[in-house]
Amino acid sequence: MHPSHLSIADYTYELPDHHIAAYPVAKRDNSKLLVYKKGVIRESRYAHLAEEIPAGSLLVFNNTKVVEARLLFQKETGGQIEIFCLEPHEQYPDITTAMLQKNRVLWKCLVGGAKKWKDVLLRKEIPSDTGPAVLTARKAEQRTDHYIIEFEWDNNASFAEILHLAGLVPLPPYMNRAAEDTDKERYQTVYAKHDGSVAAPTAGLHFTPELLASLAAKNISSGFVTLHVGAGTFKPVKAPTMETHEMHTEFMEIDRKLVQQLITHISGTIIAVGTTSLRTMESLYWLGVKLIQQPEIPFSELYITQWEAYENKTAPISTTEALEALLSWMDRHSIERLPARTQIIIAPGYRFRVARALITNFHQPQSTLLLLVAAITGNEWRTIYQYALEHDFRFLSYGDGSLLWMNED
Repeated sequence: MHPSHLSIADYTYELPDHHIAAYPVAKRDNSKLLVYKKGVIRESRYAHLAEEIPAGSLLVFNNTKVVEARLLFQKETGGQIEIFCLEPHEQYPDITTAMLQKNRVLWKCLVGGAKKWKDVLLRKEIPSDTGPAVLTARKAEQRTDHYIIEFEWDNNASFAEILHLAGLVPLPPYMNRAAEDTDKERYQTVYAKHDGSVAAPTAGLHFTPELLASLAAKNISSGFVTLHVGAGTFKPVKAPTMETHEMHTEFMEIDRKLVQQLITHISGTIIAVGTTSLRTMESLYWLGVKLIQQPEIPFSELYITQWEAYENKTAPISTTEALEALLSWMDRHSIERLPARTQIIIAPGYRFRVARALITNFHQPQSTLLLLVAAITGNEWRTIYQYALEHDFRFLSYGDGSLLWMNED
């Protein structure tokens, strides 16, 4: 069955509020780890992850960095307007370019209290090392489900720096609490590097320098992709079938080293740390296929659509061939980092080309992330989640996690 015909009602379970983690555990790698392999479920801790993974494996992490994407403006009348920065205006080629803009930038945003925001300029004074600066916001355009906001500021800082100074951590809505000072550090992976996400790649929140060192000591390599997590990751599936659900698009960047690492390890064990890393690696395969089919494709069309992986009817192309096509394309264009976008949806019926296992948290009922888990484990996802609920695993972003080995054909 084509996954567009899947009924989201078949991917639900009861998630009591007391199972949702509002705060992280005191030590990151002390979180519980459910291990699923060949129908068997065991319990461990993230601190012992190296014992669960063969020597010589490759773990692929997402090194995106969460930005303080929530901006609160006080109106002169006393009311408050909240602006949630989603992603850059399409005039910018990638998130990095947009984040480095100075003095002015256009951003796609959600606006809380939009009806109370008349055609006036919102102003916010923000502290900086060189003295107070003023940030202003203006509604430049209203679209179907968001606004285009023009931000301007009167110092020489980048927009990334402005968000860091003026914004708040965008905690997921299901935590039902305001962000606290400790969230600035805990809602960020220890290896975060590239500004751009409005949600953390939460599987990576469990890793510590000590855990990474224990993996390296066992000759388990680390590779890094960058996929900037958008607010769409929290978008519920409201359609009865997946056919009419529009998957969110996310920006990704990968470098030459990562592609080479994947080629080297493709006959061994590659493990995705987080659903974003998995979606990125699988998207790389389909980008390579697209480049084999269209060698002269321009930058602007480096994009994987929602159902592309299920509708490409060409002769089978090996993973190595697809990844080598990516390297060749990067060589021809003399680039070390490849920017692209992906809308790929991974659901039951998908055949994985790159990864052999996934490290991930426990996800919301009737979500596309739960569909991804079901693509790995089949109907066993129900058994896995029931076990986690019965054994007091903590769910969602600050919760515990799992190591899910893919069911073999």
